Amino acid sequence: MYDIITMGSNSMDLFVHTDQSGVIDIHSRKGTEEFLSYPVGSKMLITKLLHSFGGNGANAAVSFARLGLKTGYIGKIGRDDSGDRILSNLKKEKIDSLCSRGEESGFSIILDAMEEDRTILVYKGCNNELEFNEIKKEKLKTKWFYISSMLGESLKTMEQIAEYARQNKIKVAFNPSATLLEKETKTALKLLRYTDLLVLNKEEAESLVGHNSQEVNIKKLLVYGPSIIAITDGRNGVVAYKDGYYYKVLPRKDLIIVETTGAGDAFASTLAAGLILKKPFEFCLKMAINNSESVLMYHGAQNLLLSRKKLFEIVGKDKRSVEKRKA
Repeated sequence: MYDIITMGSNSMDLFVHTDQSGVIDIHSRKGTEEFLSYPVGSKMLITKLLHSFGGNGANAAVSFARLGLKTGYIGKIGRDDSGDRILSNLKKEKIDSLCSRGEESGFSIILDAMEEDRTILVYKGCNNELEFNEIKKEKLKTKWFYISSMLGESLKTMEQIAEYARQNKIKVAFNPSATLLEKETKTALKLLRYTDLLVLNKEEAESLVGHNSQEVNIKKLLVYGPSIIAITDGRNGVVAYKDGYYYKVLPRKDLIIVETTGAGDAFASTLAAGLILKKPFEFCLKMAINNSESVLMYHGAQNLLLSRKKLFEIVGKDKRSVEKRKA
């Protein structure tokens, strides 16, 4: 019996930094957008280069495993060198692979810009080709499923996993991406009906239910099915709901952000882990924000995910208050 099984993407990540990148504003009728820029026709020196493991499903699995939970991971991994390395990393992290193999593995290039800004080039490889009949159903004995974002055939399989969870009274945590919400809105809303814990950021929530306060958007999202919701908003902190109460916690004022990749995965998975460990919700939120902040302080989505012992030590010393008020 697993504590949790995650389902989502996996990839090899390459972090690239150069001192010659910049950010420019483009003004249009839709508003102002920021774009990463490089000099045209030039050869630029790379000042930092880091290989790491990533993918929303794999990131979450590593987070759960390091927090001491018995963890399985469902995904599709390429039959290539990158796929072999991804599988070896899962084994090293003590995660059971419930994966099938495809052709090419996923690959991401993370281009750093000024401060914590970045742009990610994503090649999905076989990540979106997972079929439900490739999963061994006898392996799906778990207390929770954690589902993130997949498209194509894999999204259909994710729907079937959610239905399997309902039939077998297994709880579901859902952490969708902006891409899933934009391209597959109806399916995302359908998945909310199976969801116990929903974690998304401010922009993702607004894409579903409109530009409102966090509290109003939580009320609108509750109608679709989740009983626990958390909406993150960067430096403005987190607003969450559980059992008739709103909660709010702010990030550290002295936090130095190096790179943001994987911070959302860290927050969502750690919040779910706190619930699995049956911690008070205020403690769960502090667990989640501290693990997310750890990831923000370094390149790589998995490198600074904390162990349970280390995270509990940090939370024990965290003097931040968690605001709680009746909904």
